[in-house]
Amino acid sequence: MWQVLRRHPLPMRTRFGHSLVLTYALPPDALAPLLPPGLSLDTYRAPDGSEHAFVAVGVVSALDLRPAGLPALCGRDYVLTGYRVFTRFPTPGGRTMRGLKILRSDTDQRGMALAGNLLTHYHYRLARTRLEIDGGRLRVRVDSRDHRADLAVTADLTSRPAALPAGSPFASAAHARRFAGPLPYTFDYEARTGSMIVVKAHRTRWRPEPVAVEVSTLTFFRHGPLAATRPVLANAFHVADLEYGWHRGSRRALDGTPR
Repeated sequence: MWQVLRRHPLPMRTRFGHSLVLTYALPPDALAPLLPPGLSLDTYRAPDGSEHAFVAVGVVSALDLRPAGLPALCGRDYVLTGYRVFTRFPTPGGRTMRGLKILRSDTDQRGMALAGNLLTHYHYRLARTRLEIDGGRLRVRVDSRDHRADLAVTADLTSRPAALPAGSPFASAAHARRFAGPLPYTFDYEARTGSMIVVKAHRTRWRPEPVAVEVSTLTFFRHGPLAATRPVLANAFHVADLEYGWHRGSRRALDGTPR
């Protein structure tokens, strides 16, 4: 019963006040051990021939979040942060779904953490968060309880469209945009049944813009299996004021066949 509940049984709706996603490039060998059976890394080969895998660090102000079908006044506002790996999952027709494998999520409200961990595989934890606009700058601060997901970043919204960060492996902004999360799908492995839980998102007016950012604190890469890595900021994209939601989760075999 517990595993059935955690398959994202409720379609949800929200509005993104702001969404800021920082994408970090790492060696594929560092991220491959974090993936369950069925998923492969979504990688990029740079002009110099080096191959890169990616982790998205996302911050979202989710407004009027509620089950689909309910009016917006029934929703609540949250600040959500997440750490996800860019991945691929096969389909029976031979194509692949591009999506994100969740590593960790944080929220500023206890109710969201409890409900999220009851009904999803997003691994929510409680944190103190602050997201504010200050004269054309979006300032975000997250203080996690275990200090393994502390974050402090400032995005200059007047810089849009900004150049790629120094050291980015991407050859162009067009290449970088392919790795501007969130992607259409999220994935998580259900070990007890050997299945993949696939959640498809839907959104309106999806036009993320590259922005210049200053990251003064980011502790996620200092701990656990990624502690010895040296992530490189590959891109930073911002989008605001759009409708967003996701469908009920579906269960699939590891070859993509629906179950």
